[in-house]
Amino acid sequence: MSSIQFTTSGLVVGYALSSSLLAVINKYAITLFNYPGLLTALQYLTSALGVWVLGKLGFLHHDAFTIETAKKFLPAAFVFYLAIFTNTNLLRHANVDTFIVFRSLTPLLVAIADTAFRKQPCPSKLTFASLVIILGAAIGYVATDSAFTLTAYSWAVAYLITITTEMVYIKHMVMNLGLNTWGFVLYNNLLSLMMAPVFWVLTGEYSEVFAFLGENTGNLFDLDAFFAVSLSCLFGLLISFFGFAARRAISATAFTVTGVVNKFLTVVINVLIWDKHASPIGIVCLCFTIIGGVLYQQSVTDRRPPIIQSNASWKIETKNETDNFEDDSQETGIPGKLASV
Repeated sequence: MSSIQFTTSGLVVGYALSSSLLAVINKYAITLFNYPGLLTALQYLTSALGVWVLGKLGFLHHDAFTIETAKKFLPAAFVFYLAIFTNTNLLRHANVDTFIVFRSLTPLLVAIADTAFRKQPCPSKLTFASLVIILGAAIGYVATDSAFTLTAYSWAVAYLITITTEMVYIKHMVMNLGLNTWGFVLYNNLLSLMMAPVFWVLTGEYSEVFAFLGENTGNLFDLDAFFAVSLSCLFGLLISFFGFAARRAISATAFTVTGVVNKFLTVVINVLIWDKHASPIGIVCLCFTIIGGVLYQQSVTDRRPPIIQSNASWKIETKNETDNFEDDSQETGIPGKLASV
């Protein structure tokens, strides 16, 4: 069995950079390439093709694609596609800060759904307090958002509903299929790529693309747009690798802390590079939603002994990895991994 060898610090740095930059890169890409359906299809293609090529080269192992498994996986892939599609349209109409705020609201909806529909116990006092902080900060953000538009927030609500559905129901269904992690990546992206043309027709995006092609015959290549889309696709594949690898290389607590730092880095980078960000009051509210998320994760995380990494390097063993790992693909808006946060 082949393996790739990286230092643990290298994996964490790679994950931090790819995770914190990706939401901003996706916003940059959708700004220059205003076709969300086509952009996500290119991301699906890159991720699926990347996994297949790396598998052929022996760098990783993924489950073989079969029609029988694909039929069972299709409902999960459909919800996954909707989550990425609404995510991309949210970034199309709103800034990155709005995306992070609505992404941070998901624990509140998941807690309500778990209690109401899955008969889970009511949240503890710390969990309830963290959810109140998240809700209050989100309300404060919306109330002070000068860039509020009905279109942007409609996409935000649609995204919130689809990602919550995936968290509550879909991830528990697909975990029973026995696929390894890269098998999830392959099935998710390949099936989503197959669904993309249907959504192009339903949303009418195909007519926009054809109209653009007709109006710009002979001048189709835009270097800036090509660079932005390529960067988005590349980082989508990178976070597939680094997010999974870092989670296995470090303890769950360390991975959670890294994820929180990534969100703050995203906010800082977004503020520094352009004017597509929230007001100072909005950014304060955004930070409180992240803090509420930290408290929520601390309140629901099982108290287990930390995993101590004493060796200087770590190998990515890519066979028979079916453990349930937390993933941030929906946080950053990319289709590289199974969305099961």
